[in-house]
Amino acid sequence: MGVAVVDEPMNIDARALMEAAKILGTTTAGDTVNAALREIVAVRQRVEALEELGRMGRAGDFDELLDKRNYRR
Repeated sequence: MGVAVVDEPMNIDARALMEAAKILGTTTAGDTVNAALREIVAVRQRVEALEELGRMGRAGDFDELLDKRNYRR
């Protein structure tokens, strides 16, 4: 899904922005918004990676590692 990037005024929740700035250690609204966007992308990527590992585990992709002789050569 694509998102049109348009430079326009935004209505941002000031309280949420302040809390996010504290958590992220940022000092400007722009830095806070950009850090929050990067953080949510990173979180989603980690979730997707963990889901993939779960699928691989259920498929038996790691079963050979159950026998230590297979990876301690």
